[in-house]
Amino acid sequence: MNIDPGDFRVPERVVVDLDQWPTQIEPVYGSKKKYRKRLKENVADLSAQQQLLYASDRHAVLLVFQAMDAAGKDGAIRHVMSGVNPQGCQVFSYAHPSASELQHDFLWRCTRDLPERGRIGIFNRSYYEDVLIVRVHPEILLGEGLPERPRHETTLWRHRYRSIRNLERHLSVNGTRIIKFFLHLSREEQRKRFLERIDDPEKNWKFSITDIEERKFWPQYMQAYGQCLSATSTDHAPWYVVPADDKHNARLIISRIVVDTLKSLDLAFPEASDERRAELQTIREHLAK
Repeated sequence: MNIDPGDFRVPERVVVDLDQWPTQIEPVYGSKKKYRKRLKENVADLSAQQQLLYASDRHAVLLVFQAMDAAGKDGAIRHVMSGVNPQGCQVFSYAHPSASELQHDFLWRCTRDLPERGRIGIFNRSYYEDVLIVRVHPEILLGEGLPERPRHETTLWRHRYRSIRNLERHLSVNGTRIIKFFLHLSREEQRKRFLERIDDPEKNWKFSITDIEERKFWPQYMQAYGQCLSATSTDHAPWYVVPADDKHNARLIISRIVVDTLKSLDLAFPEASDERRAELQTIREHLAK
């Protein structure tokens, strides 16, 4: 089964109801052996494109991953990026902001980690947390030191969506291609994965009581995600809703989208000037002696 990235892309100015977006689709692979073969091919394509990205030094790529707990963000990043040269890729994970980070605007701690040209940056969670978890738990705003809290919270979220769109537009104009993934997990699949983390001693460290507490807010999170995707998916920084109940499927979809996006940049190795070619020929003659 071929993967069409357009099947998962959130069009600009479309209202997203996540109940209408699947968490599981027909597998795009026939067996685990075919899955591994297909992922290996995608990873090889990504590695080749990354070399071109680094050599051309004209663009940066930013991958943003958002999801509910246990949706498979870490595994997707680990498997999809397994063939990428570590020198050309950086991963940043964002937990609750520190005291010093709270002294800045909500975009600051992520913008300082943006990738430079020629590199791939990965945000495991991101500035979107400030329109997601903060929206579900508005009491967090009390620690952000806002000079004046809007009379209506909807005004605050509208302002933050606008700030995010403006930032992403600015980055796009200056050469950063942004790809945003929401790993769409069902509540039932999350329950199964939590039980697996409890039952498997090697996965106990992945689970905490706060995970169960956050499950209670599932409807509020789905509403917050839906409104966020609706407000911030644009042509230059699109969101992709990836069905995440099947981890193998999700990894193949993500890797295909990343490869296709890189190929759309029409990257190429820098072409040597006449002067540079003459210089290289002189060096070659010297080494040949």
